[in-house]
Order: sequence, then C-alpha cells, then structure tokens
Amino acid sequence: MKQIILPALILACSEGVMGETLSNGLVSLNFDEAGRLASFVDKRTGRDLLTAPSAGNLWLIRRSDGSVWAPAEPVAVSQQKVAPCGLDINQRDAKGVQVLVRIRLDDGSSLVRWSMSLSGMEKDEAAAEIDFPLLTGLRGSMDDDLAVSTWLGSLIRRPRRSVGPNTPRIGWSWSNPGLLSMQMMALYDPQGNGFYMGSNDSLSWAKTYNISMDSQSTEWFIRHYPSRGESGYEMPYEAVAGPFKGDWLTAAQLYRDWAKNQKWCRESRFANGLTPRWARETDLWIWNRQRSSNVLGEALAMKRRTGARVNVLWHWWHGCSYDEGFPEYLPPREGREPFIQAVHQAARKNVHGIVYMNSIQWGESTESWKRMDAGRYAVHGTEGQTFPYAHNVFTGRRLVPMCMATDFWRHHYATLADSVVNRYGLAGVYMDQACMNMLCYDPAHGHSVGGGNYWASSFRRLTDEIRHRAPATLAGEGSGEDWIPALDLFLTLEASRERYLGTTNTETIPLYQAVYHDYAITFGSYSSLVYPPYDDLWPDEYRPANREQSLPDDFNMQFRMEQARAFVWGMQPTLANCHDFLWDEKPQEMDFLRRLVNVRKRALKYLLYGVYTRAPQLDIPTQEIPLSRISIYAGRRGSTLTQDTRSEPLVYAGAWRAKDGSLGLALAHIGEGEWSQRLRFRTADYDLPPRCRIFLIDEQGRHKVATCRDGWADISLRMGPRDVKVLVFEGN
Repeated sequence: MKQIILPALILACSEGVMGETLSNGLVSLNFDEAGRLASFVDKRTGRDLLTAPSAGNLWLIRRSDGSVWAPAEPVAVSQQKVAPCGLDINQRDAKGVQVLVRIRLDDGSSLVRWSMSLSGMEKDEAAAEIDFPLLTGLRGSMDDDLAVSTWLGSLIRRPRRSVGPNTPRIGWSWSNPGLLSMQMMALYDPQGNGFYMGSNDSLSWAKTYNISMDSQSTEWFIRHYPSRGESGYEMPYEAVAGPFKGDWLTAAQLYRDWAKNQKWCRESRFANGLTPRWARETDLWIWNRQRSSNVLGEALAMKRRTGARVNVLWHWWHGCSYDEGFPEYLPPREGREPFIQAVHQAARKNVHGIVYMNSIQWGESTESWKRMDAGRYAVHGTEGQTFPYAHNVFTGRRLVPMCMATDFWRHHYATLADSVVNRYGLAGVYMDQACMNMLCYDPAHGHSVGGGNYWASSFRRLTDEIRHRAPATLAGEGSGEDWIPALDLFLTLEASRERYLGTTNTETIPLYQAVYHDYAITFGSYSSLVYPPYDDLWPDEYRPANREQSLPDDFNMQFRMEQARAFVWGMQPTLANCHDFLWDEKPQEMDFLRRLVNVRKRALKYLLYGVYTRAPQLDIPTQEIPLSRISIYAGRRGSTLTQDTRSEPLVYAGAWRAKDGSLGLALAHIGEGEWSQRLRFRTADYDLPPRCRIFLIDEQGRHKVATCRDGWADISLRMGPRDVKVLVFEGN
C-alpha cells in the first residue's frame, strides 16, 4: 500500500508523481500518487489512449444546489493492490469524507471495470450527482465514428468534423434506462482502433451517459443520482471502459456476451414463448388512425390483397383529442357499440388490434385531472414542480408526466387496459413513452427520492397488474433491455429516421438487433406513401387540404429504403397510413411491400428467431435519392413536407444465424435496374461445413441453387428491380 497526504490544491494540479500500475496482457493503467489517471496504454498497439495525464480526479461530485463539492484539505490518498488484478484508491479529507475508487482487470479482456463509493458527508451537503468514471483526454481522430445504443441504434459519422472555431466542443447526454436502450457506446476509427464505454447494471438504476469531444480528445463519464439526502453512495454496478479492435458490430458482440446472461433475457416474454402467436407471427402491421373503417377496414383490405397475417396498431381511436385529453380514452370516438362490433368482426377474420394509450401522460386541462387530484401523483422535481409540456401545437394544451411508482397511476392505467381488452374486445395496448425513465423527488410517493431504480421495476408491476386483469398483448414505444420481460413488442421507428429527424451526420444502425433480436420483437415505422393524417378532434383552421393523399413519386425510393431496412434488420414490417387506393396510385411500391412480406414469412427462422451477424462483403452501388421530413404537426406552418437528398445504397443486406447454425442472408434491392455480383466467402468464417448447400427463398418458395465446395461459398447473385430474396447456407 502507498499513502500520501496532499493539500487539496496540490491534489488538483500536481503532476509527474508516480503511484501504482495495473496491467494485464492487453492494457496497462498507471495512476499518480494523487490517484489520478496518468496513462492508459493499449498494449496491443503500444499507444497511450490519453493525450496527457489527467489533471483531475476520476470523479466529480455536485450538491443539490448545483455547486461542486471539493474535499477539505489535507487529503490522505492511499492505493492498494487487490488480487488477482485490481486496485483500490482511497481518498479521505480532513472532515472524514471518503471516496473509494475500485479498478479491476480480467484476464483476456481489455475492458476495465470501474466502481466507487462515497461516505461521511453531512446531509445538508450530500451528493445529488456523481460523475464517474471521469475519463478525460482520451485520444481521438477526426475520422472517428460514434456508435450509440439510442433505441434501435445510431451511428454518428465523423462527429469531430463539427468542431471548429465557433463550436470548439460538442457533446451528448443520454439517459439509461431510457433513450439509451443498452448500456454501451463505442468510438472507433476506420482502422478499427476503438474505445468501448458501458456499464453492467442488471437492476435498472437511473443514470446518464455523457460524452463530449474537441478536435483531439474525448471526455466520457456516467452521471449517477444518489437518493436525495443520503450521506453516502455505493455504486451498485460497474462502469466498463477500454480499447477494442473493430467497429459497432464488434462492440455489440462484446456487450451481448454479458447481456444474454442477464435477467431480462432469462425472463424475456418472446424467448419464453409468452408472447401470443398472432403477435409473434404478424406478417404486416397496419398503423392507421381514427375510426374503425379507416383502420380495421383498410387492414382487412390489405389482408385480402396479400394473403398476409395483418394486424393493426390503432391511434386516435379514443374519445379524447390526441396529445391533450389523455387518459380520458373511453368511450371510443365512434361510440361503444359500433366500435365493439367492428373489433369483433375483424377478430373473426384474424385481424387483431392493439390501441394507443400513453403510459405516463395526463392532460391538465381534463376534467378528471381536477376531479381526481391527479397532480399529487405526477412526477415532481426538486422544488416540488411538475413538468407539463404542450405536445399538441394546435391547441397548446399540456400533458403532465405521472409517476410510475405510485399505486394510483398504475391502478388507473391498469383499469383502463382492463376495459379496453375485456369490455371492448381489443387484443392489447400500445403503451406510448414506455421505454423511458424519470427522476421523481416527491417523498410522499413511497420510492427513493430522486435517484434509484424504481421506474423500470414499477413499470413491470404495471404490466403484471394489467395481465392479471386481462389477457393483453402489450407493446411499447422504443426499445430497452430493462423492458424485455414486461413487453411483447417494441415499436422502434428509426428505420424511418429521416421522416421525423431529417438528414444529418447520424444514421440508424441495427445495434439493438445485434444484441437482442432473439429476445425482443421489434416493429414499427413512419414509412408511408401519403401525407400525414389530421385528428378529427383538432381545430379545423389547421386542417391540411392534402391529408392522407398520395405523396409525390419523388419519395417512392425513400419508402422502399425504409421497408428494406426493416426487412434486413429483422423487424416486423409496418405500413403507416395504409389505403387501398394506393394499389392503383403506387402500384410498384405496394407490390414491393407485398413481395417483402411474402419472402419474410418464409424466412422467420432467420428474420424472427435468428441472431444478427456480420454480412459477407458485398460491393453495393449507391444513388442520390430525395428524402422527405414529414410530421403530423407540420401543417400548422402551411406545409407538411420538407425535402433533402442523400446518397443511399441500392441494396440492403443483413445476415442471420439460426439456432441450427445455418446462415440466412436477407437482400432487398430498392433500385429500378438490375444488380448482379459474385458472392464468395469462406464457410469457416460462419462455422459452416466445407460442403454446405445453398438455397434461395423468394416469393415462389425455397429452392436449392448451389453447393459450397472446398470450404468456399461461391455464387452469382442477380436481383431485378425492387427484388427481395433470402439466401440460405446450411450443412448437409
């Protein structure tokens, strides 16, 4: 053990004093005697991952008033090696406040595990936020890409190129559980020199991931939220960070090695066969709005046209105006009896419906808000305030988030779901804003004040209560590992990202699919061939004349792109704002969708039950295509559409390994011409035998087309305009 006593001033600025070194065969970390990170070496490359020794602690502590806590001098620092490969750094100030940092290395891994504890604080100056591990000065490149597990997954291309004289630093912050669907992100360059950042929290504690960068370096940390007023904090999980070689898919596989052993995978509804068969084997979701004729009627017409197993995601069915009247959903806007009759008629033809019910919002202008004193059970901030927000730009009326941990809200919502399923005959509920997490500081709600892990566990209690009352299929907005045991389906809209976020340097990647595809069913897309609808209950003065009319043909390729992404990424196909007239007005696009649906249902072994893997190398052409940004709320400004262009691939590919070890390669060609290419790869790269059979799945069925020889798969690919195929490679 080494111990040194330093005044706080020296603790903040001394350099060059060497302390302990922690090393295995892959990485080496050196800490100076003040406990600061002096070097972080990737031993495979010999490169120090830091641009310079850290000038500060591995942690930063803030009080509830926002001020930064500093230790009282003098500060005693001790470092102690821990078998088999660990280091404890203990920092204690003159008032007895102690910060203990634990760093651990495992054999055969370049990823470092970090944890900490805090004790001895007075309650009036207790920590409200702790940033740890605070890794600063991480070496970066202008060519780095940043992969982030934002729901389905995002790849931010060359983020440092946004840095300049007017923007010297850029940064992002994501909550987990919440918008960050998994506890990982990765920064890497074109040569595959990467830095992985994550955590191994199996109990859903509220935290925020933060990353920022200038032109040369990166700072990364997790922000932790101790329960308000506690004198200390014990980090209940570990952060994980270190170098790796590869790209976003490599990082996903690293994370999957840990994630598949966690409770949400063991308790997955899909993996355990608890998700109803009709929901598992849906061929096509129709996402329509308003009355049953515009929803169930269009779904039945699509079923007749395609022969597919069609089901519906139903918005604006409720008696209240969308985004202001929640949760006064009942009775339905077309009346109780007509609604029930339409639902039962569709169900007899095997068309099932799940209806929209926001999982947390209550309209403060509703009669029930006042009558039930609902504000008592809303999420409250540090000053006792609620968080109303006007999502509806036409009326300006606000919704208020409710606290998921209150019995009042869960009972009220479960009662509504009970009525929807048992009285109105629906198959289930789509729970909007499900995969998110909020901090509530109301001590009367019975949960820890502020930080904690009560949100995700309370959501699970809510879904358990719903299912105790009714045989409900439950879907939720977004995707999140913490919700896998609670939800049957996850609505992930990023396949159509450009429609609601426009074109930026961020693109969607199937990161969540690469980790959890065989544990969680994803569906959903804004992919549509018409202008957005408009709620009949919204003000007439903002009603667009072109609502639900066909979009210009310029955007047909965008539609195909969105559907192709969802197909090769293993999602259940979804068509928003479906109308039977589109078979006449958009015949090629509707035929592309029909073809995609028919091929997919013959390849569920891969595209529903398979594990995502790296596709063989393909030379894929690109084309500049128009992309629309479109929204149900854009009409207020006189236009429902803005346009950009971007170069996009004409062929989309996704590789899937089935449980029997066979490989499926899904291909979707969105172009108007022909595409051909020779596909050649070593069978051993996919753990396939040297002589394996190659089959083609298309609309006509499954056909043998070739045989692998001498350990090589070698086949000529040919795809016509708007073509969809799955190639299968399997042993004898």
